[in-house]
Formats: sequence, C-alpha cells, structure tokens
Amino acid sequence: MNKIGFGFLRFQKTGNDYDWSAIREMTDLFLDSGGRYFDTCYTYLNGASEEAIRRCVVNGRSRSGVQICDKLPGYLCRRPADALKYFDEMRLRCSADYFDVLMLHWLNAKNYEIADRLGQFEFLEEQKKAGNAVRIGFSYHDSAELLDRILTEHPNVDVVQIQLNYLDWDSAGIQSRLCYETCVKHGKKVIVMEPLKGGTLSSLPGEAEQALRAARPDWSAADWGLRFAQSMPEVETVLSGMVLPSQIRQNMAVPAVLTEEDRKTLFSVRGIITGKTSVACTGCRYCETHCPQRIPIPDYFAMFNELCRSPEDGWKILPSYESMSASRGRASECIGCGQCAEHCPQHLDIPRIMKEAAAALESA
Repeated sequence: MNKIGFGFLRFQKTGNDYDWSAIREMTDLFLDSGGRYFDTCYTYLNGASEEAIRRCVVNGRSRSGVQICDKLPGYLCRRPADALKYFDEMRLRCSADYFDVLMLHWLNAKNYEIADRLGQFEFLEEQKKAGNAVRIGFSYHDSAELLDRILTEHPNVDVVQIQLNYLDWDSAGIQSRLCYETCVKHGKKVIVMEPLKGGTLSSLPGEAEQALRAARPDWSAADWGLRFAQSMPEVETVLSGMVLPSQIRQNMAVPAVLTEEDRKTLFSVRGIITGKTSVACTGCRYCETHCPQRIPIPDYFAMFNELCRSPEDGWKILPSYESMSASRGRASECIGCGQCAEHCPQHLDIPRIMKEAAAALESA
C-alpha cells in the first residue's frame, strides 16, 4: 500500500511563468501510478498552486478520480464574512464545486485565536453540511498541548495535517510524536507534511547514509523517510512536494512498510544527522514572503548547512552565494525585524541564525 499525496507547493518558475505542460505531465504520471490526493492552499505560490489544480487536475478530468484538499487562510480574515470571500475565491481559482478536504491553514496559538473568535470552525461545518466539503480539518504548527485543546473544543473536524518525520519525532519544538498521539487520542486521521523535512532527509551526511545503506542496500534515504511516515497506522496520506517525474516514480513505488528493526536503525542515525545540520529549515519560504529586505532566507540557510557539513567545499558554495546575493538581499542585510521568525513553522530564531550564516557565507 502507498499513501503518497501530491503537494502543489514547490513548483519552480521557468522564466516568468510556470511550466504548465510539465506539471500536467507529472499529474498524469501521479494518477497513472495510483495516486489520487492533491494538496494546495490559498497562499501557496501566490495563488499559482490553486491555478495548477484548475489547469492540471480539474480541467478535463472526472472528480471521481481525484481528491483535492484546499486550505482557507483564516489568519487573513478580519471579520466572519471574510471566510466566505476567500472560500469563493478558492473554488473559483481551482474550478472546484467542492473540496474533498477543506482545512483551516496553519493553526497555531495566534491563528487559533482568530479562528475561534471569527467562528471559522463553524464555517467549515456549514460548508460540509452544504456539500461544499466532504471532510474538514486544519493544518497545524504548535504544541501537542494546544492541539489537544483545539480538538477538545472543536471535536467535529475529521482530519489534522501535522509535520511528521523521524528527525522531528521526539523534537521538543515540533513535537511530531506528541501531536500524532494527540490526534490518535481524539480519533482523528492524520495527513503528514514534511515527511522528508524539506529535502533534508533525502540528502544525508555520509555517515548516516552509510548506516542506512548497510541495513537496506536497495532503499534510498528518501525511501526511509517516506516509509517511516507511511507506517503510522492513523496516517492516511503523506504529502510530497514533487517537482520531477523521477521523484514521482520513486515515491509512488515506496510502500508503507517499516519493521521495528528498521525503526531502530532510523533512530540510531538521528544523532548523526542533527550533528551535521546547523539549521532545521524545510524551505517552505513563509519567512521569505514576509522579509522586507527580500532576503532568500531558505536558500542561504541551505548553503549555510552545506558549508557546515562540508567546509572543504566552501570554494564551490561561496560563489553561488555571491551570485544569488548580487540580485537579492545579502544575509548581512537582515535588519532583525523578526517578521520571518513569527511566520516560521519550525520556530527558528531566524535573525540570530542569519547573523551566523552571514558570518560564514561572507567571510571570504
């Protein structure tokens, strides 16, 4: 059994636009490989993600063959009526009469207060009763304690989308295990995001890669991460932001199978990975969207991580930094406003880390 869902979040532009024919081809390949579930959000790619749903998933297809999840940006609402305004725009962008899953996007303490005050959970229930949504839920980035409170106060949701991977399983900040167990406690099915932590678990430090290869020679690093997330009994879908046909072929061939011995192997290499990764950035780019200096924060953090793992490759990495920073804000131009950290699902102290990255990347 395979539980992979297609996350429409990470498509890259070719020139000034997206390669719609390539996205359509990947959508066809995903469906031909047995996939059905597509994930989008009002804010993803500044609306282009929902446009991709319309162009590549909905147009010319029967809805019986696909499942679409979209997320309402409740945190943008200022009054109760705004929820309907955004919802109508979501349906128009996607050309969808209904959504198989309708979620509130990105609940945390701050956004939950808005959702609760403006009656957004009641709005979801109204859409479900009206036939505009088959199931309802929310995506979540906060503590298991708050999650327990939300599910206690709003028990009518069907599903919860959480970040879950073996690196964050016992994390004090992300709390993957505790959040998963909280969903199970309340009888909710789980949708997984960041199973590979933004690609971090696809390209491992050499020592970690060798340990996994020794245990399972035929599995890639990504296979391990996807199997871990899929093996959780209450997980029904594991989202992957695939951008290449090869990734679709590989991921759709990975079944939801992981033995207890495999789990022990994974947990044994976590220390190697965390010791080699300076910044646990997943590349979601929420920080970049809110940066007044236009600093490509995830790209610089990726370079910083690579430099920390392989300082001997600095001569390869630093020219890339200089090339990118020539047209974008430099790491040292961070003004420490904190807007990035406020919007970081990983709870990273971005201004502090940016100083460290600047020191490393601009030392030459």
